[in-house]
Amino acid sequence: MDKFVVLKEEELYSFLRNNYKGSKNNIKSLLTKELVSVNEKIVTKYNYLLKPNDIVTIGAKKVLSNIGRVNIIYEDDNYLVVDKPSGMLTISTEDDSNSTSNLYSILSSYVKKKNSSAKVYVVHRLDKDTSGVLLFAKNEKLKDKLQDNWNDIAKRIYYAVVVGITKDKETLKSYLKENDKLITYASKDGKLAITSYEKVKNNDKYSLLKVDIKTGRRNQIRVQLKDINHPIAGDTKYGIKDKTVKRMMLHAACLEIIDPITKKKLKFEAKYDKSFTKMVE
Repeated sequence: MDKFVVLKEEELYSFLRNNYKGSKNNIKSLLTKELVSVNEKIVTKYNYLLKPNDIVTIGAKKVLSNIGRVNIIYEDDNYLVVDKPSGMLTISTEDDSNSTSNLYSILSSYVKKKNSSAKVYVVHRLDKDTSGVLLFAKNEKLKDKLQDNWNDIAKRIYYAVVVGITKDKETLKSYLKENDKLITYASKDGKLAITSYEKVKNNDKYSLLKVDIKTGRRNQIRVQLKDINHPIAGDTKYGIKDKTVKRMMLHAACLEIIDPITKKKLKFEAKYDKSFTKMVE
């Protein structure tokens, strides 16, 4: 993704020809594919008049768009990043009778409408009831490169509302294992899991935490917070059943990666909804 500051009044096409290293056809393609934005709004008109101090961004869809319930955070030729809603599977499971209800199916249909041969590939997953940033690759080679080094190149920040009043900050380390019923639990012969949190706010019943995970074990945050007696609110699998909490209060707010091809840092964010702060008012 490239950004340019406009210094003088000029038509967009002329500006791109003077500042972006690409052929005429290349620039026309960028505009046609909605990959040029001005002040974070997509512009496709060649004669769009730029003004001094406008910001021209090339290579990303900066304007959020929607596919049904799914909000697109970022899209280019290699990546498709969305804000996954709570209650939606990342990809179908054997127990999922409706194979089109998962995010993978929705996004596969979305890209095929533009190009019948296009595909998306699952790079990582979020639990069904977790919301937030989820990244898909648009080619298998990129997917493999990302997965091969995921814990080394990915930084993940979550927010969680948990039961009780926690410490101000803490780093949790334990060894986690999974049984044949896909329940994760602490075990000496499990794999190391490291989770750090900082308390953002609390009331007399709940705490809002900013959570940074160093490893990517299944259900890691949920299990480790449960093990210190602060289960995530609304977590019916590892927490306390409470009908007043409408969803599991865990949100993937930020994902930073190092692109394995360009070696550039990419950062994607999705704000948690107001219900998180309302619970700790």
